[in-house]
Amino acid sequence: MASSPNCEPSVAQSVRRPIRIGGASGGFTDRVAAISRLASDPSVDAIVGDWLSENVMTGYGAGKAKHLQHERERGSPFSFEEKVQSANFAGTFLQCFEPAIADLKRNEAKLVVNAGANDTELLAEVVRKMCLERDSWEAKVAWVEGDEVTGQFMELVKKGQEFLNLCDGRTLEEWGFEPICAQAYLGSLGITEALRQGADIVICGRVSDAAPTIGLSAWWHGWRADMWDRLAGALVAGHLIECSAFITGGYYSRFKDLMREKKHLNLGFPIAEVEDTGECVITKEKDTGGIVNTETVTSQLVYEISGPLYFNSDVVANLEDVCAEQLSPDRVRVSGITGTPPPPTTRVGITAHGGFQAEWHFYLVGLDMEEKVQWMEEQARYAIGEDLIKQFTLLKFQLSGYTGLSNEASQDRSTADFRIFAQAKRKELFDGSKPDGFARRLYETVLQSCPGVSRSNDLRQSLPKPYFEYFVTLIPQSVCTHRTHFFFSNLPPIPIPSPPTTRIYPPQTSYETASPTPLLSFGLTTLAPLGSITLARSGDKASDANVGFFVRHPDEWDWLRSFLTVEKLKELLGSDWSGGRIDRFEMRGLRVVHFLLKNHLDRGYNSTGGLDTLAKNLGEFLRGRSVDVPVRFLERGWV
Repeated sequence: MASSPNCEPSVAQSVRRPIRIGGASGGFTDRVAAISRLASDPSVDAIVGDWLSENVMTGYGAGKAKHLQHERERGSPFSFEEKVQSANFAGTFLQCFEPAIADLKRNEAKLVVNAGANDTELLAEVVRKMCLERDSWEAKVAWVEGDEVTGQFMELVKKGQEFLNLCDGRTLEEWGFEPICAQAYLGSLGITEALRQGADIVICGRVSDAAPTIGLSAWWHGWRADMWDRLAGALVAGHLIECSAFITGGYYSRFKDLMREKKHLNLGFPIAEVEDTGECVITKEKDTGGIVNTETVTSQLVYEISGPLYFNSDVVANLEDVCAEQLSPDRVRVSGITGTPPPPTTRVGITAHGGFQAEWHFYLVGLDMEEKVQWMEEQARYAIGEDLIKQFTLLKFQLSGYTGLSNEASQDRSTADFRIFAQAKRKELFDGSKPDGFARRLYETVLQSCPGVSRSNDLRQSLPKPYFEYFVTLIPQSVCTHRTHFFFSNLPPIPIPSPPTTRIYPPQTSYETASPTPLLSFGLTTLAPLGSITLARSGDKASDANVGFFVRHPDEWDWLRSFLTVEKLKELLGSDWSGGRIDRFEMRGLRVVHFLLKNHLDRGYNSTGGLDTLAKNLGEFLRGRSVDVPVRFLERGWV
């Protein structure tokens, strides 16, 4: 791949060789072999991994609140064994950790992970015991405290402090739900302190996704807490490897290239070589599938960001001038990042019980699809009845997967899913065993359906299940009890101070291109998918969605930044645009046009009634939209 333009290496020289950090996990579903594969490579100095997405944290937070309630009711604390049985930490982390113990001990790779959730101390104790039992290893295990801020948050609410939702601007009162837990994003300095005291393994709860990489880099290179450019570089390095295979070919718009080259299996785990300057080189495991090039790096860089400034509890990174340079196969240098002090606040997620939800699926096929959908919805509404409908907080009818008729398609490929989705505060509204329940009333439509309809043979989704509401806001970093604890050397807990300097920032900058090129100057156009020449990656942040588009060549960049305005994006979204604010900015060095769609996901993963719960499909959906593409770009070949 060609390098991005205007990339010049830093003139500063490293005082120590780069630290090689492997990214082992991007979520609780990642591969079991991740840690052991990286730990078996003696050239890997440290391994990081994240098992705690926002949607997972809500469940753990609610589970911890329930656990504490049970302890209060029985009047005594649970034993260690009882706590482990009902633990609110990432159990899949232990599946990945156990097979890696021997290699971690042998090769002395540091391990720093986001996996503790709401039982971080408990997980650290389990890890320590496993090391002793499996390999007689007296591993130096530390854990980081401070992300659970339920008490502090409720105290601030009681004192009258106003909290606004970062996605939709609502107050807690307007939100209307009763908070049960609050979880803040900590910075990296607790991790750095643990490593300075000799820790082999650091277990964290909800530190920021990039904090393990920042903490390791600061420890390795001896950075101070006010070295903003270096910290910002490590922040970006951590962001790049935090989702494991997302940067080595996962979710890559040019995935067909990997299939042709037989590189689409066993995508390698990424490795960031972080230099003392904060710049890094991204590579991957040897002899594995996947690829690391400037496009996969750009894809991950634009994933789940919100604007030109990347906010973190330790530092703020400016992304507008980031560059990526292909050094050799599977090695990309990332530079051009500058940093400024962090804000005095940090992100905090508030969890509440939302109520209950259920859904029903009918499968439709054949002619007159729009009329069939109308028939099914009107019959469903009539069967449910207005009295019951008024008690739902959400009732949604969706048709998914319909692309018209084709003589080449099989019946299954021609079949669409008609989904009825409902939410309500009261569980009994969904009871299918009662004649007036949601599920029972929908049964009555089955024999009245229009032609070409079948129902699912698994009706478990029609049963009510609880769901959570999530409120994302900001809390002062100073209220977090940020401390590092040690299971070795009889060290007492070490308090971690707030950042030495902070800065209050205005809202993210949003702008159209400063010097658009007339679209007629690009010559003859033809109707083609936007994705014929444009790559993209999209993601979520609570109920916000983001998407970044980028191209291969300078003239395509002139076209993209001139063509892809906020109004054009609204046009491409069509009926999917909910009317929310859309922010736009550009990353010149990577030929990126980025958009943030405020509150696009209907409350986010835990409570949304949509199908693209994490906005991972949004980018590819928009790439499939037809636009007027210059013919000379298409003649170069589709991406």
